[in-house]
Amino acid sequence: MENNIIEIKGVSKRYKIGRGDRYLALRDKLTYFMNPLNMFRKGKRKSPGEEFYALKDVNLNVRKGEIVGIIGRNGAGKTTLLKIISRITYPSGGEIKIYGRVASLLEVGTGFHPELTGRENVYFNGSILGMKKSEITRKFDEIVAFAEVEKFIDMPVKRYSSGMQVRLAFAVAAHLEPEILLIDEVLSVGDITFQKKSLGKMENVAREGRTVLFVSHNMGAVQRLCNRAVLLNNGLVVEDGDVNEVTEKYMSYGLNKAGERIWSEENSPGDDVVRLRRICVMNAKGEIKVEFNTHEGIFVSVEYAVLKNNYPLNTLLYFLDEEGITKFVSMDNLDSPWKDTVRPAGLYRCTCEVPPDLLNEGTIRINVIVTTSPYNLHARDSDVLVFKVIDDMSNSGVRGNYPREWPAAVVRPRLNWKVEMLNHGKG
Repeated sequence: MENNIIEIKGVSKRYKIGRGDRYLALRDKLTYFMNPLNMFRKGKRKSPGEEFYALKDVNLNVRKGEIVGIIGRNGAGKTTLLKIISRITYPSGGEIKIYGRVASLLEVGTGFHPELTGRENVYFNGSILGMKKSEITRKFDEIVAFAEVEKFIDMPVKRYSSGMQVRLAFAVAAHLEPEILLIDEVLSVGDITFQKKSLGKMENVAREGRTVLFVSHNMGAVQRLCNRAVLLNNGLVVEDGDVNEVTEKYMSYGLNKAGERIWSEENSPGDDVVRLRRICVMNAKGEIKVEFNTHEGIFVSVEYAVLKNNYPLNTLLYFLDEEGITKFVSMDNLDSPWKDTVRPAGLYRCTCEVPPDLLNEGTIRINVIVTTSPYNLHARDSDVLVFKVIDDMSNSGVRGNYPREWPAAVVRPRLNWKVEMLNHGKG
């Protein structure tokens, strides 16, 4: 269509699961051919491995100036779609047409060379986007001020923290005036103040008529920024339409989970230090549930495998409301010195207790992170569990004898009060 800036027709991306033909280093090949017996052995055909589709027959058009939220569970195909649009990877089938310059921020330090300084990387990124040096110079001070890295701009970015890299990478992508801006969940690495500033910048970008594709698990940010949302599930587009309708369907879809998430060794989130294995939400009896009364205790249990010794580990649980806004965060080992949190290799379970009469009615979503200091992230997943808190209208909770609907709030703790008579009469 005439006003389309992105046209995606029947796009699929196929990967192989399994070893298939193993990569051999030169040393391995020389060893093989130096053994004369191998010259007479018949080669066996190796299994090509199982195939799976990260995207399957995706059809999607984006009009110029649209801000589209791409949502879905981890592994749904969101990042793969952005990588295909930005030409980091290529589709296995179908075609894609792009009518404009693309800037993407898909992971920390996207497009940065670690040995170059922040200043050099700004110009390097700008040249990749097709900007002239004079254009980059004109925007340079604004980029650095937005990223808040003035003191470190002439330092190699390999010495930047992940938050500093995110700030500078986003500032470059947003300020060098691409026609299409692709933003992945990477903004969640930054602090709350920078996230709000970034969302404001993306709103300005949209008002200038540029196109934004925004991947996020923060439904509040998606609803605030976008007027259209696309829901992916297992590589398929399952919903495409009004942002409020699509995000509501996505959040209600989460309630179909059975209160438990188990990962296999092949698809578990993590790295070579930690891998998530299981997470569940239970009552005080250890029963897995998806609905809890406000006056019930709620127990969130996380199991993970430690693959390497001598790492001090912490588990963080993010409790979000149904719009994806973080309401509070809890971390284990708060009272333990770091040396006492070192975990030998093995399987661990840590359980967080949310006390009765803390949460108000509503849908609660959970993100989980396992880290080492100083915030060296090893394993994470978003929307791993969704559960609901309901008010059964009994007097056993914080409501007591109050008969009306309880005021809207995220928490409704039962606090201790004291009433004293200070004087008889009218005071």
